[in-house]
Amino acid sequence: MSTTTADEVVAHDGMSGLVDDWSADKQAYHVPWGKIMMWIFLVSDTFIFSCFLVGYLNVRITTTEPWPPQSEIFALSFGGDPIPLILIAIMTFVLITSSGTMAMAVNYGYRKDKAKTFWLICATAAFGATFVGMQMFEWSKLIFDEGVRPWGNPFGAPQFGSVFFMVTGFHGMHVSIGVIYLLWVAFRVKRGYYDNKGFEIVEIAGLYWHFVDLVWVFIFAFFYLL
Repeated sequence: MSTTTADEVVAHDGMSGLVDDWSADKQAYHVPWGKIMMWIFLVSDTFIFSCFLVGYLNVRITTTEPWPPQSEIFALSFGGDPIPLILIAIMTFVLITSSGTMAMAVNYGYRKDKAKTFWLICATAAFGATFVGMQMFEWSKLIFDEGVRPWGNPFGAPQFGSVFFMVTGFHGMHVSIGVIYLLWVAFRVKRGYYDNKGFEIVEIAGLYWHFVDLVWVFIFAFFYLL
């Protein structure tokens, strides 16, 4: 007949306790697969935008011709004297406000308040569409009124046009895709698609939207203020 010593009992209980503790804490480290994939996408996108901005700074520093005065080119008049960067300031305010509505949508999503989540996501998408509309107005003004082209402009360094349309166009494409993505999520929330699946998709969409907003802050600081 085998006998169990006191040391073996203690060791067994200790190992069981370790397994129980690990099993209890395992969920604390769980990250949804969709969120992981979104983070991977955002990190890769960060490198792309970083390359664009670094390339812009390099062009700006190395060009031998004077860089166009942004405060004059992007000025807008409302019946009086032109106001420097007023349109860009409004665009920035709209996009930052959309981050607030998106954060509220995520909050109400986890509370499973479908109605408020739906309308807040729709409000965020509306702000995004407004931003894209103002960007289209900005582009049309530069192209048709100021004569700026990707290959040149009448204000100085010809690289200005190519860098401007590339950076702001790439960001505008992200905002446009984000608007479509948000509306898709919003209507699925309204139809109850996530009632049993959970509302993590709202947070994932929020991660994308906050990233787009953050990138614009850097574009605004680097491109319009420097």
